[in-house]
Amino acid sequence: MKNKNFIIENASISTPAGIVEKGSCKVENGIISRIIKGRIESNMHRINAKGAYLLPGFIDLHSDALEKEIEPRPNTYFPINIALLELDKKLASCGVTTIFHAISFAEGEIGVRSNKMAANVINEINRLKALMCINTRVHARFEITDHKAVAYLEDSLKAKKINLLSFMDHTPGQGQFKKKASFKAYFGNVYKKNEAEIIKIIDKKIANEDKKKSNMDYLANLCRSLKITMASHDDDTTDKIDRLKIMGITISEFPVNQKTAKAALDKGFHVCLGAPNVLRGISQTQNLNARKAIMAGYGDILASDYAPMTLLHAVFTIFKLNILPLHEAVNMVSINPARAAGIINHTGSLDKGKEADILLVDALGEIPRILKTFVSGKEVFSTC
Repeated sequence: MKNKNFIIENASISTPAGIVEKGSCKVENGIISRIIKGRIESNMHRINAKGAYLLPGFIDLHSDALEKEIEPRPNTYFPINIALLELDKKLASCGVTTIFHAISFAEGEIGVRSNKMAANVINEINRLKALMCINTRVHARFEITDHKAVAYLEDSLKAKKINLLSFMDHTPGQGQFKKKASFKAYFGNVYKKNEAEIIKIIDKKIANEDKKKSNMDYLANLCRSLKITMASHDDDTTDKIDRLKIMGITISEFPVNQKTAKAALDKGFHVCLGAPNVLRGISQTQNLNARKAIMAGYGDILASDYAPMTLLHAVFTIFKLNILPLHEAVNMVSINPARAAGIINHTGSLDKGKEADILLVDALGEIPRILKTFVSGKEVFSTC
């Protein structure tokens, strides 16, 4: 539907404060102009929701899905432009209206994470984003032991090609991998690395241990000067949270234990948990259980991590298990990440004056499914 002027009526509308039953949403020139309970009198084009949910479009701050689109099998690469434009369509079908593609600078780990490749991917995202159906942004991930990545990141940051920068450290003995055995198992199973390749990766990380602080300090100072939001990945201690706060980091991604998640929230961080973790009910690496963290009040954002389709199903899992009311679960993939990323003024909730980034969702069948996805009032996906 090309018309950006329409009314969706007879919907269960999820607002930040609650669900408006039998509600109507009026969109004019791609902007939400009115949300009410009941019918809006107008001659505009109408869509009868027939009781389906109307949700704000999902904002995904951390998605590695592009890596698998570019390199679906080890050392097998597809053209970046094709991978991006095809993934864009898939994301719209998953209800994602704003994506932060997570691009990793971690030389020598896996092919698509080499510094040159990562920089090329970022350039292509920025070149092609006007062609995308959904709002497309860059989340650059920096492995802090990779000193050579700093120059690449500096160039992209100064050129305003990066919207979010996160710091990660996959050195065994802390963070996600408390033991070498868990690091070896992960890289062996997920990335098909052999023993010699894994040992080489570990040795390189250890050899660059002394550069971690200076690398972080330099890029954090640059981000602060450019007003670019920063996150930290796999936080594991309260002391680390204290250090990160001083640096100006405001998002803690996938903290590995509940104590650290609590400390992050107490210090004013946004805490981002994995939607796959919520859906499965378990962490892939046996770390923090996201469901338990949300029950305890220690998480306010969900990201898809490696599986975009999990956002929708994680939201409804949280609701069906009575962990949170539906609108609060929806807030974890909409207004909360919008606030964390600094884009709350124009998207992230079904409010008057915001862009009509909206979803129509049928939750009556065996599983919830996206019926329609709109970005700034333009229909970019439909099953009906």
